[in-house]
Amino acid sequence: MTSIRIAAAQTPEFRENVGAALDYAVAARAEADGVALLVFPEGFLQGYLTDEASARRVALDLASAEFAAVLDRLPKSGPVLVIGLIEIDNGRLFNTAVVVERGVLLGRYRKTHLLPGERAFEAGKESPLFAIGALRFGINICYDTNFPEAAAKVAASGASLILCLSNNMMPREKAEIFKPLHNAVRGERCRETGLWLISSDVTGERDGRIAWGPTAVLNRQGHVVAQLPLEEPGLLVFDFHCDGQDAGARLK
Repeated sequence: MTSIRIAAAQTPEFRENVGAALDYAVAARAEADGVALLVFPEGFLQGYLTDEASARRVALDLASAEFAAVLDRLPKSGPVLVIGLIEIDNGRLFNTAVVVERGVLLGRYRKTHLLPGERAFEAGKESPLFAIGALRFGINICYDTNFPEAAAKVAASGASLILCLSNNMMPREKAEIFKPLHNAVRGERCRETGLWLISSDVTGERDGRIAWGPTAVLNRQGHVVAQLPLEEPGLLVFDFHCDGQDAGARLK
C-alpha cells in the first residue's frame, strides 16, 4: 500500500503583501516534515481581491520576471506547493492555483465557476491532472465545489484526490449561515465521484468579516476524517493512501 504525506495550511489572510505571504509559505514548508504535497488557500499570494482595479494592481503574469522572482523565493527542496494567486494573461485576469515543485512551475488550474462578485475574472476551461509518485490529483477552487461537473472532471482525469483551495472571509452574518455548509457541499462531491478531498482556507477577522475555515480532509463517503480547529492558523498533515483507503492525520 502506497502512502503519501500531504498537508493543507489554514492561514491568516494576506492582502497585497506578497513578501509576507511568501515568508509564511516558507515557514509552513519548514514545519511540513516528510510532506510531499503542501496546499495553500485561494488567493493566498496577493489576497482574494475581486475588484478589478485592485486585482490588476497585484496580478502576476506567470511568464514574467516578477513571477520568476516569486518562484526564486520558494524552497528548492521539499514538497510540491499548490498556491492560490491572481493571474494576468494577455490582459485577462484569472483566479488561479499554481503547482510548483522546487521553484519550478509545473502547471496551473484556473477557477471555472465564478461568483457574481468575481466579474473581474475570466473562467478557466481546463481541469488538468497532476501527479506526485502514485498520487493523482486535480484542483477545484472554492465555489467550484458547488457544481458536480467540476468534481466530475477531476474524477474523469484519473485523479483520486481533489485539492480545494478556498477563501471564506465573509460578513459575519453570512459566515454564520455558511459555516456548516462548506464540508456538507464538499462531501456531496466526494460521494458522487468516489474521490477524497482536502481543503485549505484562510482564517481570522477583518472589517466586520470573519473566516473560520474549515481546513479538512473528507473521505470518499463525504465524511470529515480530519480537520483543523476553526479560526486557528495551522497545518493539517495527512497520510493519504493512494488506493483511497483510510489513513491518519496529525495537526501542527
